[in-house]
Order: sequence, then C-alpha cells, then structure tokens
Amino acid sequence: MKAVVQRVSRASVKVGGEAVGSVGRGFLVLLGVERGDGRRHADYMADKLVKLRIFEDDGGKMNLNIGQVDGSMLIISQFTLITDRPVGNRPYFGGAEEPEKARPLYDYVCERVEALMKKPVEKGVFGAHMEVELVNDGPVTIVIDSRDRIEAEE
Repeated sequence: MKAVVQRVSRASVKVGGEAVGSVGRGFLVLLGVERGDGRRHADYMADKLVKLRIFEDDGGKMNLNIGQVDGSMLIISQFTLITDRPVGNRPYFGGAEEPEKARPLYDYVCERVEALMKKPVEKGVFGAHMEVELVNDGPVTIVIDSRDRIEAEE
C-alpha cells in the first residue's frame, strides 16, 4: 500500500462537477493498493497517517500530528500510484490490486482512520474520474509505503 500525503490548508474532490468531499487544514491522502496487500498493510497505513507528525509546534518544528492540530483528512483512492518502472514511456499498472479486492482495503483504511481520529474522514468515489483541488501547505509532501516497514520487520 502506498500513500502520498500532502499537508493542506484546504482540499476538495469533485465527481462529475459535484463536490463529494472537502477538508480545511489537514491531509490530502492519495492511496494506492498493491497486489497482495491485506489488513496488516491497511492497519499500518491508518496508524501511520494518524501519527504522522508534520505540523509545526510553537517552536516551528514539525512535531505535531493531525489530531493535535484538530485537522481533517481527505483520502482518495489512486491506483496510478502503483506503477512498475516503465521500460518505455507508458506506465504499467500491473502491480495494482484488482478493484474488487482494493476497494474493501481502501474502505477499511478510511474506517480505521476515522476510529483512530474519532472524527469522520472525507473520501473520493472509488474508481471514479475525480477532479482534486488542493492548497499544499508548506509545501509538505510525504510518501509512505507499507511494504518498506512490514518487509523490514519480517
């Protein structure tokens, strides 16, 4: 499971011109599910998203997590994060999980984040063509790969 986490002042997502999710201060998370990912990867990702300390404290140091700043999270499924290095100029998405297996894991990550944060998570529409707008705060962008940590533990 891979995530691109952007610290935002605000972010929103539209499907067919209609707003389906938006947040103020917080995270925009683009989440991709890889073949073979399971609950272990989803639990790791949810925990990491909630604990990620990329908000400044009073001293200007990135030391606070999203809960400590009363932030919100918008999580959008994005299978295009799961690409193999292209030999040519066209990316290959063969490492992305099939939608019928990826969707339950995406939903589970959103549910786990909601439970950990004790507040609702905004979402995109799984599998839809979406228009995403954001104001990146910093800019701060972090990439998280659940397999880096899980495989290191094995």
